[in-house]
Amino acid sequence: MVVATPNPIRSEKMRNIELPIIDLSAERPEVSGLIVRACQEFGFFKVINHGVSQDVIARMESQSFEFFAKPVPEKQLAGPANPHGYGSKNIGFNGDVGEVEYLLLSTNSASISQMSNVISPHDPTLFSSAARCYVEAVRGLACEILELMAEGLWVSDTSAFSRLIRAADSDSLLRLNHYPPLTEDSDTSPSSFRRIGFGEHTDPQILTVLRSNGVGGLQISLEDGVWIPVAPDSSAFCVNVGDVLQFNGRERPKETNWAKFALKAYTAFVKAMTNGRFVSVRHRALANSYKPRMSMAYFGAPSLHARIFPPPELVTPQRPRLYRTFTWAEYKKAAYSLRLGDGRLNLFRSRTVDEG
Repeated sequence: MVVATPNPIRSEKMRNIELPIIDLSAERPEVSGLIVRACQEFGFFKVINHGVSQDVIARMESQSFEFFAKPVPEKQLAGPANPHGYGSKNIGFNGDVGEVEYLLLSTNSASISQMSNVISPHDPTLFSSAARCYVEAVRGLACEILELMAEGLWVSDTSAFSRLIRAADSDSLLRLNHYPPLTEDSDTSPSSFRRIGFGEHTDPQILTVLRSNGVGGLQISLEDGVWIPVAPDSSAFCVNVGDVLQFNGRERPKETNWAKFALKAYTAFVKAMTNGRFVSVRHRALANSYKPRMSMAYFGAPSLHARIFPPPELVTPQRPRLYRTFTWAEYKKAAYSLRLGDGRLNLFRSRTVDEG
């Protein structure tokens, strides 16, 4: 849920924990195991040696900053976001707001080219070229991670997850979030990070690949009222694929009070694909009072008509089907009818164990 709260709740606590950093150039079985372990413990992790060139990243970031530096009337020509396009403050259609302005783009090449005509009318090829190259690179990274994830879950069809976002009619998105500095001061105290830029929420798609410009603000929550700041890393992408509640009989440590959190957690699409083994983790972005923050998020999603159900290896007599088969279009419609943080997947719970 994106919450219009100027300051964090007084009862909140901060905990400094380093997210796992996974080197994708290591041996494949090792990497696969580390990804599963990272998902079990955090639901978020960083990847290095990811194969996305710095030039591709820099071009996309430069074009994004160039757009957001324009006067407001010029930026508004690319909006309103319905759903694609420019938006500011208001997020979605159900009253969610934040200290953010953004561009939301379809990852379809034709759509990017069309939007580029209003985003950068004087030379649209610069923006469209940067966006297409960036999308192609991060899509490839997302597919690699999904295949490693499938291997770690012992799914025989290792492309079961990745082919959903490789589809030509994939509903994947690229979201460029710009958090302007709130004041002109240079205060670096903790109080300077108090404004909610993008409130707590979960991502409804399959997987998120996130890149920021080196300014902190991202936080994740593994239990109620406790937030973990994610340090920016210029050499890494941050990946959000959901959090494993239980895998191979291993329970989460009791001190995280995970069972309590699980009842309240905002589940996401990937949980259905893993038959409940993965659950999304709440996260948010705080605005910085003295530096602009830019984040570039690729949301991997299937085509609208794709049918969502878990691979057969993840359904057993001991762990029957939790959710009925549904399409991404059905799920997306449900998501749009609710606030961003509301539980959605429970609408698709299976009434019978063997429903398919």
